[in-house]
Amino acid sequence: MFKNFYTKVIKGICFIIAKVIYKTEVEGIEKIPEGEGVIICGNHVHGLDAPLLMALYPKKTICFMAKQELFKNKFLKFLGGLYNVFPVNRDINDTEAVRKALKVLKEKKILGIYPEGTRNGLAKGEKPKHGAVNIAIRTGAKIVPFGVAGDFKLFSKVKYTFGDPIDLSGYKKNAHDKEVVDILTNELMAKIVELRDKGEKVNIAIDKK
Repeated sequence: MFKNFYTKVIKGICFIIAKVIYKTEVEGIEKIPEGEGVIICGNHVHGLDAPLLMALYPKKTICFMAKQELFKNKFLKFLGGLYNVFPVNRDINDTEAVRKALKVLKEKKILGIYPEGTRNGLAKGEKPKHGAVNIAIRTGAKIVPFGVAGDFKLFSKVKYTFGDPIDLSGYKKNAHDKEVVDILTNELMAKIVELRDKGEKVNIAIDKK
């Protein structure tokens, strides 16, 4: 009962932040398939990436993976519990995190993963993580990529742009082929960057008006 109350309150606050402070727009979210477990993958710009998206899309439960270091902070751990966020150890093959991810998909919810592994990972020279592709191949769940455009400065514009679902179910025989998984992961990240850049162009065009 208390969890539902706090969740609604915090999501309400995040909705106001999204609409008033960041003038947030979401394009293409209808591309997320209904009635099945789905993985959504985007670029990670700011700590508000996930909360704002979840506040703007209350239609279905989104469960994001987040680095376990965040859960050392008691307040962030509390928020994570409200938002169905669960930890993952990025330095090992975290079987517990994978188990939770599979449960999310089995329950036909949305699993959120940031392949960069950290905020602005590509800019920091980080190699995209394989988790989303590995889970998609293993389960047959589709991946819906999205790009986040904006720097989250106060009263700036933020735009989420979703792309078409990616079906990797035909790669089951390549599940343990590191080269194939690398290629698929890089292709996924390239699509995310393309969607981010598309959103950036829209933001620039709006600013010029």
